[in-house]
Amino acid sequence: MRPRSIHSPEGIAATIIFVVLIAVLVIQILGRTPLFAGPVWTEELARWLWVWMAFVAIGEAERTNSQLRMDILVGFVGPRARRWLFTIIDLVYLGIMAHLVWIGFKTVLRTWNNASVTLPVPDGMLYLAAFIGLVCVLIRIVLRLIGIGRRGGEGIVL
Repeated sequence: MRPRSIHSPEGIAATIIFVVLIAVLVIQILGRTPLFAGPVWTEELARWLWVWMAFVAIGEAERTNSQLRMDILVGFVGPRARRWLFTIIDLVYLGIMAHLVWIGFKTVLRTWNNASVTLPVPDGMLYLAAFIGLVCVLIRIVLRLIGIGRRGGEGIVL
């Protein structure tokens, strides 16, 4: 078995987006001073980058099993029942994520021809963040269900 990486595509992408977000915010803040007139697109781009960072980071939180969860019931059952309970939870979670991915896909298609207010990209690019982030979560759940990933604080899913 190969060692699990501490870095993932989702984590690297979220970090890069965060650095770009900080740069855009600095430009926006400096644009409100007498130093120079700030570009109008920085406010919208900052919002979009924040949304992208949040949705991409959801995949990283799923990979590292660092999302919030209630596990009081799991503490009262044995290892075998815990495995079954986690499998049932993951199957329900998989169904919900698959439905959200489908909604995200339809939303991207519906908004792709709408123009952004200040950015030279379609509005569908904003909704693409949810679709991509949720696809990453979906992949992590599938990996965990087929036995490649681990559950319950036992490790990181690839």
